[in-house]
Amino acid sequence: MLRSVCRARSQFRGLATKAEAVKKYYGDDITYGELSPAQKAFLDRVVRVDQAGELGADYIYMGQYFVLSNKYPHLKPVLQHMWDQEIHHHKTFNDLQVQRRVRPSLLTPLWKVGALAIGVSTAAISPEAAMACTVAVETVIGGHYNEQLRVLQNQYGDIKIYDKKTGEELNLADPNIAVDKQALVSPELTELKKTISQFRDDELEHLDTAIEHDAEKAVPYMLLTECIKLVCRTAIWTAERV
Repeated sequence: MLRSVCRARSQFRGLATKAEAVKKYYGDDITYGELSPAQKAFLDRVVRVDQAGELGADYIYMGQYFVLSNKYPHLKPVLQHMWDQEIHHHKTFNDLQVQRRVRPSLLTPLWKVGALAIGVSTAAISPEAAMACTVAVETVIGGHYNEQLRVLQNQYGDIKIYDKKTGEELNLADPNIAVDKQALVSPELTELKKTISQFRDDELEHLDTAIEHDAEKAVPYMLLTECIKLVCRTAIWTAERV
């Protein structure tokens, strides 16, 4: 009996010693390794294309607001709310572009003229056509943001983590090392994913708002929305590269 008690105490002391040996790291305790050239290039493309996309959305809503706000007063607060959100999105990516020193799309003047033309022309057709335009644009942008989030989630898990004091790389497989879950990803990437996720939700809210305001009654709805979707997809592909 005495031998069993001693053995149990010995095992307990061993577990306690092991537990005490585990070192917990938080965000302030670590630094992050360099991104690969491919990872850096992708982040630059994200900022460039999203800045161009939000610029386009800003100008589309600008055109729609100026055409519809006085003629259809009941739509004024709806359009103003969506436009205000796009202005915020646009400014956010402008700031990110400066912070990361990412060159803007070389076709920025074209995006401005084209987006304003789409906004004005669809609003001139009818309020329903303007809302159908919103459905088309936000459908494409929402899917685009989802794809970016998938890449950021799946392709950035190999960034090395270092002890800030010693400069030694942390071996996450070591049972004596524990890193806070929120610190496994750099604050920069965490904030970018948070921003894209929030903006994606805003865009999908705009889509729902447009449907609630008779977007599907636009004539011809399918032709109009599919043409605008094609324009948006082409603009995204181009802005990523030019």
